[in-house]
Amino acid sequence: MFKEFLFAFLATLGFGVLFNIKEKKLLFSAIGGGLSWTIFSILLNNNLSLIYSTFIAAICVSIYSEIMARLFKTPVTIFVVPSIIPLVPGGSLYYTMIESINGKYQAAFSKAIETFQLAAVIAVAIVLISSLTRIVNYKKNKPI
Repeated sequence: MFKEFLFAFLATLGFGVLFNIKEKKLLFSAIGGGLSWTIFSILLNNNLSLIYSTFIAAICVSIYSEIMARLFKTPVTIFVVPSIIPLVPGGSLYYTMIESINGKYQAAFSKAIETFQLAAVIAVAIVLISSLTRIVNYKKNKPI
């Protein structure tokens, strides 16, 4: 499990460097990537489906990113974008293309649907947490 965290951390660290994230923020965005993959892996190994595992991991990393953004007083995107990198369905997209190149259109269509579902649940999780955070902040700062 630690090895998976480490590799996800390093991959996210690389994307953080690519995105030009500086100082401590780079470290904490990389921790978010390791966290997202670790949560995903634990849920998947406990017989939760691929879609649910991705959704819950994306929810957790979105919450983590919102907290880090408040602590560092920076935009959430500095943490959320690199942190979801390990969850991005690159493998499913690759297998979609391989199946379509090999002429197995039924299998390609099935993989394409899976890829779309994974991308959609990541987006929905981020939007859900972002919206809930905005609602809570609005209610908290609303004059009586």
